[in-house]
Amino acid sequence: MQEYWQFYVLALLCEVIGTVSGFGSSILFVPLASMFFEFKYVLGITAVFHVFSNLSKIYFFHKGIDKKILLQLGIPAILFVALGAFLTTFINQKKLELAMNIMLLALSIYLVFNINKKLKMSNKNLVIGGVASGFLAGLVGTGGAIRGLVLASFSLEKNVFLATSALIDLGVDSTRAVIYINNGFFKKEFLITIPFLIAVSIIGTWIGKRILAHVNEVLFRYIVIITIIATAIFQTVNYFK
Repeated sequence: MQEYWQFYVLALLCEVIGTVSGFGSSILFVPLASMFFEFKYVLGITAVFHVFSNLSKIYFFHKGIDKKILLQLGIPAILFVALGAFLTTFINQKKLELAMNIMLLALSIYLVFNINKKLKMSNKNLVIGGVASGFLAGLVGTGGAIRGLVLASFSLEKNVFLATSALIDLGVDSTRAVIYINNGFFKKEFLITIPFLIAVSIIGTWIGKRILAHVNEVLFRYIVIITIIATAIFQTVNYFK
């Protein structure tokens, strides 16, 4: 797997952008990995990579963890990621991914034009966001974008956003990684990728943190939303090719 040096370089770029944009690199990493691997293996590799990616973010941003969000959004996300991952063998993920990208695009555009509006951080909104992001993470591998939109709508401080999202993601990715591996989505020959992916996650998160030190809170929210818009457009166009 060392011959995939282009894959690792692009994965590093995804990790940097994922850190700066706040919701992790999965929404970028999934289409990237799809250029190199069959889709079911993309799900397995993404889950394993994100375990290390989230550990890196927790280390660099741990002071920002919000316990309320962690419990009320995180627990539903972890529970429903298992259901989504289980259903991957029965549902056409590609069509669902298209529908999700169209929905993300519409919601993101709305938030761009309502950037100063704040969603009430109620128990109901947290639970709904957790269920949706966890289920989609298990099913199509990119639930972090849904969670990113939910957290962005709460106008969270960037360190709180990153640390809390990463800790939730760690539970989500650990859960689906186990299921994907049991379903044969991560073959033994992919084990060689692990040291490279660990290095990518640490270096990419560190670079992202350095960049974020020069980004204010309003700009951070715009970055989150615009990154999701750009990726949703790219993946929608790519679907019809």
